[in-house]
Amino acid sequence: MHSGMVAIVGRPNVGKSSLLNALVGRKVSIVAPKPQTTRHRIQGVLHRAEGQIVFIDTPGLHRAAPRALNKYMNDAASSSLYDVDVALFVVEAGRWTDEDQAVLERLKSVTAPVGLVVNKVDKFSDKAKLLPVLEKLSALREWAFIMPLSALKGANVNQLANELMSRMPEGPPLYPEDQVVGHDLRFTIAELVREKLMRSLAQELPYALTVETEMMEQEGNLLKAATVIWVERDGQKKIVIGEDGSMLKRIGTAARRELEAMTGHKVFLKIWVRVKEGWTDDPRALSRFGYDNNG
Repeated sequence: MHSGMVAIVGRPNVGKSSLLNALVGRKVSIVAPKPQTTRHRIQGVLHRAEGQIVFIDTPGLHRAAPRALNKYMNDAASSSLYDVDVALFVVEAGRWTDEDQAVLERLKSVTAPVGLVVNKVDKFSDKAKLLPVLEKLSALREWAFIMPLSALKGANVNQLANELMSRMPEGPPLYPEDQVVGHDLRFTIAELVREKLMRSLAQELPYALTVETEMMEQEGNLLKAATVIWVERDGQKKIVIGEDGSMLKRIGTAARRELEAMTGHKVFLKIWVRVKEGWTDDPRALSRFGYDNNG
């Protein structure tokens, strides 16, 4: 039996969460077409007959950290690079930015083997044009391996899992065989509501809100939950609620349907919106909302 831990790192919006979900074979981490959707270290578990891999999806490493929330995300991602068996650096095929370069610099101090994952190769219809891209990336540092793939299409994802499993040390499973996520249902509920908000709200508002599950209880086949969407200003509260509650209803319906499909239970979900001024730059508020890298 082999088991180990793999950190998935990269700049924001490069496809880390999609890769985690593809590797595990189900939705573990929320996905939205906006940078910094992932805010926490999310653990997903791949079970195989020969072993187990615990993947750690991390917030996107970004240079601008003007608020305490940004610093938390950078710290969460950086600290995940240590005490793992392999680190995966995810980049986008054909695109290299200053933030990719910044992640590469951080990887210099990592002692674990670092594999390069070149994601979104499905954008290249002519694979011959991908070769010079891979050659340029291969020269950046000494890589344990390089794996071009498409997390969205599933191309080469299984090959990546095989490569990683071959590198896991001998050891007992880290999670029971029926567990594929490292977080509880309360966290999942809050994250699903936040995902629907990220997908529905425009511009900067998604970054000024967070979601907290205040209550969750099971009554037979009925799952009852109550969540609070926290925003920073009254004007943001009005946008999240929408005209005659239209936005809130849409968010709640989408989250409830996905929860029902995920759990197999009937779900009753209540959502409130409250204001906590300046919470994204308030260490005490961040800790209360679960943004705490201690422990």
